[in-house]
Amino acid sequence: MFPIFGRFLIGLIASVGPVFASPDTSNTANMCDLAASKAADDWNVPLDVLRAISRTETGRAIGGKLQPWPWTVNMEGHGEWFGAEDEARAYVFQHFKRGARSFDVGCFQINYKWHGAAFRSIDEMFDPILNANYAARFLRDLYQEFGDWTSAAGAFHSRTRTHAENYSARFEEIRNTMTAFDQTVGLDVRNPSDRPERQRSDPFSSSARAPLIRGGTGRMGSLVPSRKSGSASLQAIIAMNSSR
Repeated sequence: MFPIFGRFLIGLIASVGPVFASPDTSNTANMCDLAASKAADDWNVPLDVLRAISRTETGRAIGGKLQPWPWTVNMEGHGEWFGAEDEARAYVFQHFKRGARSFDVGCFQINYKWHGAAFRSIDEMFDPILNANYAARFLRDLYQEFGDWTSAAGAFHSRTRTHAENYSARFEEIRNTMTAFDQTVGLDVRNPSDRPERQRSDPFSSSARAPLIRGGTGRMGSLVPSRKSGSASLQAIIAMNSSR
């Protein structure tokens, strides 16, 4: 779990003004917060903790605010934001084929090498609801171990003291500067097992340790999201109220 931005981004947001503020990017960014809201309730984790973690891990400037981004991949220490889920999955598939196993995906940058066994597939790791659910459960366990959420956040990132302390400092800075959570209606809060299954052409099991992602040629990552989004997760877990 390697955050892909540095301290400069918080200051950058104040200076650049509105950026990446299209409806597409706003709705996509909301996916992580909506998933965090459900996970916070399910696992009794403070919502601001989960929101701060997702921004520490994947934060980008959208509309002049630091927002999380679900289609984020950190591949062996190199972070990329993608405009659509399919682009992110294709990128992971490309590197998985060459043997890469140490990579982080999704709203909370869950690491495949260390945590992949908790999911049936890499597709599931990208799902904002499932990604947030695992992160919340993991953070709750760390809180029980360390006794406070700041230390738990540091351990979420690393057990190495220096790395954990640096991460905790960024986490606290973000947590202290966030505005109140704007509730967004339309979140499908059904349990994952109750939601409609995605259309999958080749349902590999987790026992095969193969990524459940489509092959093909994906574009390389870009800091500028595309206007096109065919997100399966968007269709499966969030029905945004277009009139809001």
